[in-house]
Amino acid sequence: MKYDIKQLTLDEKLALLCGKDGWRLETANGKLPSVWLSDGPNGLRKRVKNEETGELTTVKATAMPNIHLIANTWDPELAYLDGATIADECLENDVDVLLAPGVNIKRTPLCGRNFEYFSEDPYLAGTLAKAYIEGVQSKGVGTSLKHYCLNNREFCRTCQSSEVDERTLREIYLPAFEIALQAKPWTVMCSYNLVNGVWASENKWLLQDILRDEFGYDGVIVSDWNAVRSGWRAVKASLDLCMPYRFNHFENVKTAYENGWLTEEEIDACITRLLAFMEKTQTQKQSVTTTKEQRHENAVKIVREGIVLMKNDDGILPLKQGNIFVGGGWFNTCNAYGGGGSAYVQSEYLPQPLHEQLAERLGDKANVFADVLPFMLRQEYELCSRADVAVLCVGTGKNIEFEGGDRTDIRLPIEQEEFIVNCAKRNPNTVVVLNTGSAIDVSAWVDKVKAVVLLGFAGEGGMEALADILTGKACPCGKLSETFPVCLEDTPTGSAHGNGFYERYDEGVFVGYRWFDSKEKQVQFPFGYGLSYAKFEYSDMQIKKLSETDYEVSFTVTNVGDCDAKEISQLYVRDVCAMVSRPDKELKDFVKTSLKAGESKRVSMNLNYRSFAFYSVPLKKWHIENGDFDILIGASSRDIRLQRRIEITLPETEQYTKTAL
Repeated sequence: MKYDIKQLTLDEKLALLCGKDGWRLETANGKLPSVWLSDGPNGLRKRVKNEETGELTTVKATAMPNIHLIANTWDPELAYLDGATIADECLENDVDVLLAPGVNIKRTPLCGRNFEYFSEDPYLAGTLAKAYIEGVQSKGVGTSLKHYCLNNREFCRTCQSSEVDERTLREIYLPAFEIALQAKPWTVMCSYNLVNGVWASENKWLLQDILRDEFGYDGVIVSDWNAVRSGWRAVKASLDLCMPYRFNHFENVKTAYENGWLTEEEIDACITRLLAFMEKTQTQKQSVTTTKEQRHENAVKIVREGIVLMKNDDGILPLKQGNIFVGGGWFNTCNAYGGGGSAYVQSEYLPQPLHEQLAERLGDKANVFADVLPFMLRQEYELCSRADVAVLCVGTGKNIEFEGGDRTDIRLPIEQEEFIVNCAKRNPNTVVVLNTGSAIDVSAWVDKVKAVVLLGFAGEGGMEALADILTGKACPCGKLSETFPVCLEDTPTGSAHGNGFYERYDEGVFVGYRWFDSKEKQVQFPFGYGLSYAKFEYSDMQIKKLSETDYEVSFTVTNVGDCDAKEISQLYVRDVCAMVSRPDKELKDFVKTSLKAGESKRVSMNLNYRSFAFYSVPLKKWHIENGDFDILIGASSRDIRLQRRIEITLPETEQYTKTAL
């Protein structure tokens, strides 16, 4: 190793266990390099101090699409591209570690930070996070997989205990981390909350026993900012770095060492990992390969494939000709870049308004006009009534969805709902574009409009990508990474928050579509759902047995539409006669296929031991019950196109001997 632990005094070691000044690590009196950590995940957010005024400012960076939109692409290659693009800006700004991505499961649509997270499904979240990490670290910039774990609300996140049974923890909340760890993130960030009464930063069972010993993680564990309550207990649990400052952690750890509560071997284990991490920051950096313009184009490309067409009655989209009105206030001019908090990116790019972009693409075939000022209702209603098609841009933004707080409901602001309803009364050909970072209740107006398009928090490339989709220059292919319920009360957690002391995960493994599909609850738009301008047919399903629990599932997908398109096919498994309570179906694989009009392709996906297993708490193992399993191929969780049943019969000793993903 380049940096020798023997060169460090005890006090220098203890100082290394704490952050220096908010974003940097200590240097042991110049013996070690300066390491800088900065926020992500939707673009670089480096905070720097103006030496003259002392004021903190944020560097300008490319506002990439928010993580929830990347999830709607269902495309690991685009997640990789997103990570690599942000990493180039980290390199340009001397940032060593990007504090991203977050893989917290979307347990409730109320969570104010859902726009930063991938999905309600752990397999989808973990797969995309793994690719994102690989993209960032391909440039020699580190990542921080977070927030480990059970930080699924912002309400009282720094003081509330997440109370969960072990099976639910293992099946829903840990697998995304387990999958993403295959990319070897340089750091893992612990969460603020307690887990079953023990602070996450001091939880030896979570940090040492599971993360390190079971999952094999040998990198640095860092605290969320100000998450550590007891420095020495955190070190004993194998947390390496207390951020952002020393506070009293230095003295706390030193006192524990002097009293024999903490050994030098335990301290040295943390220091050894930190030194290896510091060496990576100095030896693995690659060159910058993108310009500012190329990074913007990457942002547009990702958004284009993450836009979800949710409704398109009478084929009103794509827009073709006639008088087109674009309304809805500032979302039309400068779309919602992202939610609020540490993930918000300061971009210097000012997008061209949507109506101008539509006019450029449609040319002489259409007359596109817009409101002059946001929500000048009399003017907007008049313009709306004169149009052949009205496109309304509505949504939430960083003042409604933000870190540190949860939403109180999942509806649009009341004035926006009224705006949609009143416009739809005046113009039956109304198209609604949603700028939101999480699922919302659309029941007040969805039946009154012709089309609904989910743009999401799209960053600086949103308007260009949206214009491409609305005009048919690109075919929509995004699909929902979370369920849109009919109303908040239908969700497994309802409108309830924790009591400030405890958040009980009483719904168990029934989260997201696992809840809705198992309970046969009506939803507005299901998990995995998204329309296209093309149509797809599925046929000829074959299952090839590779071993007792490994299977290759293949089928043919055909584009029967008249435009080139992409289809996201999903593989689910149902345990037909389980002795324990299991969800109706669970996602186990997915694939995105590009198809020219009229083209057919053979598609393959895979199943393994974990695809059929549940976690047995008595056995402390992943366990398969012998019996029948339905193998389901779908265009969404509610649109199963092909299915076949298989039987698995294992010797008793083999039913619970495997743990690998």
